[in-house]
Amino acid sequence: MNKALFIDRDGVLNQDKGYTHKISDLKLLDGVLEGLQRFQSLDYKIIIITNQSGIARGLFKIKDFHDFMTKMIQIFNNNKITINDYFFCPHHIDGVVKEYSISCDCRKPEAGMIFQAQEKYGFDLSKSVLIGDKESDILAGIKANIPLNIRITKNILLKDSLASYTTKDLIQAAEIIKKII
Repeated sequence: MNKALFIDRDGVLNQDKGYTHKISDLKLLDGVLEGLQRFQSLDYKIIIITNQSGIARGLFKIKDFHDFMTKMIQIFNNNKITINDYFFCPHHIDGVVKEYSISCDCRKPEAGMIFQAQEKYGFDLSKSVLIGDKESDILAGIKANIPLNIRITKNILLKDSLASYTTKDLIQAAEIIKKII
């Protein structure tokens, strides 16, 4: 079975400092390493999907984004966590970098990054999970017909989310999935 954990980056894996792109700002959130290890033990392929409108806004370059991701993945590898791939959307309609200042189908809440990963790896989306910290993440999962969409939030009693579940961290999310599958 080829199932994926589609996971947002900023605010889920690392501290979101607003347009986070500097390696010096890379700080993993509590529970991330243990949570990802638990998902990996459940045979999920881990795919990071992340909006990066700072590229379109001219705040940083694609190279800066890839450098950040390389460092993050190195940290995960050092902790026996395999990130199978990552997909990003550099677009934003209000950007200042012309080639990225477009409306697209990859920017969450659209599901384009999920479909790109599905096409590349043949994931069974009906067996996959999406985890994000914003409603736009959850909406992308719903548009891709992913049945389990989990929102990481400090307010786990959040009532207005379309998420299947709300949790405080990745450890709790992995425990929910372990009980379901």
